[in-house]
Amino acid sequence: MPKAIAIRKIDGKPGQVYYPLDIITQPEQPPKPNQVVVKITAAALNHRDHFLRQHLYPGVTFGVPLLADGSGIVVQTGSSAEAKQWAGKRVVINPGTGWHSDPDGPEAPTGYAILGGTKANPIGTLAETVTIDISELELAPTHLTSIEAAALPLTGLTAWRATMVKSGNAKPGRNIFITGIGGGVALMALLFASAVGANVYVSSGSEDKIAKAKQLGAKGGVNYKEPGWEKKLLAMLPKERKLVDAIIDGAGGDVVEKGAKILKAGGVISCYGMTVSPKMTWNMNAVLKNIELRGSTMGSRKEFADMVRFVNEKNLKPVISRVVSGMENLEGIDGLFEDMKNGSQFGKLVIELANEKGVSKL
Repeated sequence: MPKAIAIRKIDGKPGQVYYPLDIITQPEQPPKPNQVVVKITAAALNHRDHFLRQHLYPGVTFGVPLLADGSGIVVQTGSSAEAKQWAGKRVVINPGTGWHSDPDGPEAPTGYAILGGTKANPIGTLAETVTIDISELELAPTHLTSIEAAALPLTGLTAWRATMVKSGNAKPGRNIFITGIGGGVALMALLFASAVGANVYVSSGSEDKIAKAKQLGAKGGVNYKEPGWEKKLLAMLPKERKLVDAIIDGAGGDVVEKGAKILKAGGVISCYGMTVSPKMTWNMNAVLKNIELRGSTMGSRKEFADMVRFVNEKNLKPVISRVVSGMENLEGIDGLFEDMKNGSQFGKLVIELANEKGVSKL
């Protein structure tokens, strides 16, 4: 039976517990007519996986494979002619279901269900195989390795919606400020915004991460640990456009307070997460400047297709921080979670499960 990795229940309170990883076996799941079986070649971590292990994410379910990001090869198809066309194809998997194309949010009455670790969607990519509807697949970009392709789905989709859809400012010459550079979403946002000709600036608590971001196309960066970084950022902006048009943020915290000092009147904060705190303060300065705070989640099936197409057209590559190999390598996989826990990563953390031909890594 195919193997997968899930979390194992131990005693502990949410936020204090850290559930251990557990190798499980799953029953063979033959594909229905419009389904295929994907041999997973690589899977990648996201912050939600870290939160699941802390029991800080809704719907935590033990025995459901972890992870939403994955790439692989179609090794078995259902009986329909449409499914058979996918035989042998390299694919990336849409990381969530229940949201087809509505720009405002998921259409499904049950809401949006992300893959990995919850009862909402009992499929996860940290598995040898995944049986899934063909409607949830896109061909993997040909210029990407399996490891790079696995780093794309959730991160790319989240960055795409926050930057290219919700910010309204992914345009040539606009000034876009991306906080917390080093995480997968922030780095994809940098690649997307730079690819359309925006002036991208970043923040980090690490000078090394700022330097690496510049190599990827950022015009400049500031260390948020330094007092008065806002003035330093404004001094970097072009003379013909002296304020920031949009902020892409996944931290929350004091982003409104700080953002009001650097944004133009009518500027946008596109918020795709709140890793610092589940609350933020709205102040009068933001009101007087007509600043818009726009929440941004992952994205629709249509936006997923748009994102993959753009990555293909622009020949973009997700940034990889570190890779470990093998389903049995629980110590190595735990090490990736440690990287995420302490914030040391620059890019995606990936587990290679099989080679490019689908041969499993032990």
